[in-house]
Amino acid sequence: MSTSLLYHALGIRGYRHMRTGYVGGRVIFTIEQEPGELQCPGCGSRRVIRRGKTMRTFKGVPIGSRPVAIVLGVQRVECKDCAVVRQVRVRFAEQRRTYTKRFERYALELCRFMTIQDVARHLQVGWDVIKDMHKRYLRWRFRRPKLKWLEQIAIDEISIGRGHRYLTVVLDLASGAVVFVGEGKGARALLPFWKRLRRSRAEIAAVATDMSPAYISAVLEKLPQATLVFDRFHVIKLFNDKLSELRRRVQRGAEGLHKQVLKGTRWLLLKNPQNLHDSRNERERLQEALRLNQPLATAYYLKEDLREFWEQADKASAERFLDDWIARAEASEIGILKDFAKTLRVHRFGLVAWYDYPISTGPLEGTNNKIKTIQRRAYGFRDRQYFTWRIYGLHETKYALVG
Repeated sequence: MSTSLLYHALGIRGYRHMRTGYVGGRVIFTIEQEPGELQCPGCGSRRVIRRGKTMRTFKGVPIGSRPVAIVLGVQRVECKDCAVVRQVRVRFAEQRRTYTKRFERYALELCRFMTIQDVARHLQVGWDVIKDMHKRYLRWRFRRPKLKWLEQIAIDEISIGRGHRYLTVVLDLASGAVVFVGEGKGARALLPFWKRLRRSRAEIAAVATDMSPAYISAVLEKLPQATLVFDRFHVIKLFNDKLSELRRRVQRGAEGLHKQVLKGTRWLLLKNPQNLHDSRNERERLQEALRLNQPLATAYYLKEDLREFWEQADKASAERFLDDWIARAEASEIGILKDFAKTLRVHRFGLVAWYDYPISTGPLEGTNNKIKTIQRRAYGFRDRQYFTWRIYGLHETKYALVG
């Protein structure tokens, strides 16, 4: 093997190829350092005296399906300048590592597309070896995400296990990168983020959240200059919860035919009209349920009207639409609708703010789904810090499902 091939194929420079062997399905390259390349690892002096060798074996990038081993006698030298005996540095591997730098880069690239277990099986190494190098890379890469250029962010929490375990996640809506992961939920979980944000002197223009009182008070206090935008998905979800509660009340009070008609209509009420299947008579069943229950019909049609709030021509039109919707809900004399109308009136500023900044927590919901995916693929994480760094690196992960 020529010196140039040793460099281009295995990333090794400054060493001579001695021989190649094949043992147990492995390809073994034995190399030695060029005599003129020896120098003191402490002061860098080349005025050294050889004091023996220590044989070491390093894992290299596999050739096809065959693992590669690099065998090197690491020279010990006595420096004439500092009068100390030391082992020379191995240029193609980090200290106290049993694999080459190119092997590590190859494994880290595979981690973007495969699970740690798959990478370890492919490279024929232990799971803990791949996890250790991936953790070190993530710590170096995402230990301090830069906040200086943040302009628009989304805040939400995600449940990560039983026992009410939550993480609070902050997403940069411009890049799609997670910039903060906090333990727990609510305002307390965001305290480290506000501290780092203040030091970065970032100028946040808009924040997308749900209508959680904790997030509202925290954003208004810490970012008074930012526009708070309430996520449309959470608004509709909240109304759907009210609609489901109303259906349960109506069904409990219904008798005979009315009770039978209402049975199984929950999902029909929550579906978009265009998603109803005529082949299953869903549209007909829904119309029959609404015809027999006026309060339910009123709530259902108000739900469909509420979706139009985000489709108005401009902010002024949206404000008039919202005021009209709230008035109709209050005039319905249905307790659940009146409560929801009061909620919208209190949060009116964050709803119409969508026309200033049309943002939502939708991208963050997608990130939360990815977090759950990596959690399922790993069957959970015992190392919480590693899990956190995996979340920071999600936007660089490209899992491909094949088969």
